[in-house]
Amino acid sequence: MPLAPKASDYPRIRKALSFYKVTSVITGVMLLLLVGEMIVKYAFGYEIYAFTPQGAITLVPVSVFGETDAQGFNLSTGILIAHGWFYVIYLFSNFLLWSPMRWPFSKFLLLAAGGVVPFLSFFLEVRIAKQVHEQLDSVDTRTPSEVSN
Repeated sequence: MPLAPKASDYPRIRKALSFYKVTSVITGVMLLLLVGEMIVKYAFGYEIYAFTPQGAITLVPVSVFGETDAQGFNLSTGILIAHGWFYVIYLFSNFLLWSPMRWPFSKFLLLAAGGVVPFLSFFLEVRIAKQVHEQLDSVDTRTPSEVSN
């Protein structure tokens, strides 16, 4: 029988679920931006720069050695770095939810995949929130000896 969350952890789980939902959406959006940036870079051979003398957003051809004379902020690298840091925060939120829910480790790996598979975080966010709410809102039919475990 799978372990159930402890009743004393319910408030902590609800806070962790809220944090997970926010980080899931942010990480999903950042991942989609990263995929778009990679398509622009590797399929079309351009890097995205912001605030250049040519305009707010400029596509700069990628040279053979990766060096450019472009001025401005390299948005391609910025998106990559931002997604990396948000993914770390996303993994932390996964752990904060996974641990008190007492799910198997495979569930944590599924949650972690949400930050590297495009669109998966959006689907998981809805599915996981529904599962957590159903489990927390269900009527406790266990005996007092089962509750203390």
